[in-house]
Amino acid sequence: MELGIGIGWRPEIAAEVEALSGIDWVEAVAENLCADHLPDSLVRLRERGVTVVPHGVALGLGGADRPDPGRLAGLAAHAELLGTPLVTEHIAFVRAGGPLTASPRLEAGHLLPVPRTWDALDVLCENVRIAQDSLPVPLALENIAALISWPDEELTEGQFLAELVERTGVRLLIDVANLHTNHVNLGQDPSKALDELPVEAIAYVHVAGGVEKNGVWHDTHAHPVSAPVLEVLAELRSRVDPPGVLLERDDAFPPAAELAGELDAIRATLRQAAPPADPPPAPRDAAGADPRAAAVTVPAGTRDRTAVAQTALLSALVAGTPAPEGFDHRRLRVQSRALAAKRADVVAKVAPELPEILGDGYRAAFLAYAGSRPMSGGYRRDALDFAEHVLITGGPADPAARRRLTYWWQDRAGARPPRRTTRLVRAARAALVGK
Repeated sequence: MELGIGIGWRPEIAAEVEALSGIDWVEAVAENLCADHLPDSLVRLRERGVTVVPHGVALGLGGADRPDPGRLAGLAAHAELLGTPLVTEHIAFVRAGGPLTASPRLEAGHLLPVPRTWDALDVLCENVRIAQDSLPVPLALENIAALISWPDEELTEGQFLAELVERTGVRLLIDVANLHTNHVNLGQDPSKALDELPVEAIAYVHVAGGVEKNGVWHDTHAHPVSAPVLEVLAELRSRVDPPGVLLERDDAFPPAAELAGELDAIRATLRQAAPPADPPPAPRDAAGADPRAAAVTVPAGTRDRTAVAQTALLSALVAGTPAPEGFDHRRLRVQSRALAAKRADVVAKVAPELPEILGDGYRAAFLAYAGSRPMSGGYRRDALDFAEHVLITGGPADPAARRRLTYWWQDRAGARPPRRTTRLVRAARAALVGK
């Protein structure tokens, strides 16, 4: 399956993506698409013969729980709607808590690393097989960027990926920017990882930009692709000719000419890297699965242990509970701030009226709220809960802004039995109207 050169499709740059020359395919975030209707831009791209690959971010296949059937059904529906040759997700966990730990459900709002241990690998492999059985096309999984590492890991990143492929036959989406991020942040050698992983299993490659601050590399997808990231791409190309390479950009979108320049730099890197003697591809059946992959069964107690460890870490990051033993406390603080900042940014995107109403005070108010209110139901629910919190705590100070925020919240909260907080908000509105 040859994909060629692609770019991440985002609504903000839909017109620019359509106008770019030499684009063979695009990737769209699955959770941002309706299951039964495509944006007009993607329809036009498909009519031109451009392949569209759905890229999931919310399954949490590295989490202790088995994959949610509803999320899997949604990803399968996107695959059918797009007529895609594959779907992709991440090797990460995104939520923790719940029945396995008898504790409240917590959402990270971002991708967090799984420990590279045999327990975590057992859980991941079973989750991957469940996902594979639910999807109409092959699945590829992406290595993620990390600000933190787990103590007492038993495998390197390359060994972990190789074991995953051997057990499940899953394909790999290798993000060279993430390999660079982990090199800066965690001291992991990208060349060693590339030497250890099964390059014949690569479905395609991500390339993205980031920025270094105070010795920490932030995988922002909002900055130009750096020379070190292109060097990792060249290292990969020296080992294998990847079926596809894609430029990711998620924020601070530059003019189309700059996007085209980054794509040209990627093409030049691929041309200039020494061509490899490609290894023979791993045997795969017609559906794309590796016939060597055997059924995966998680040993008793493994999911419970994984759940406890992941919940303790996520709780420390989003709820301020004590850090689990063995973690770097400074890095945990960096990760915690990064998660809160991402929440603020995404809520501002899904509910742009909130920063408009609150003005310059939006970000400080949201970060104060996030420090005591972990996310538990997704970003749209987070936006509603934040607005409710602001109103209950007496803000905003300006009566007109408070009135607008009250109306905004009520318009979106929907019909449900009024809780005490709802009654307070309604009373506040009545008082405002009476003034």
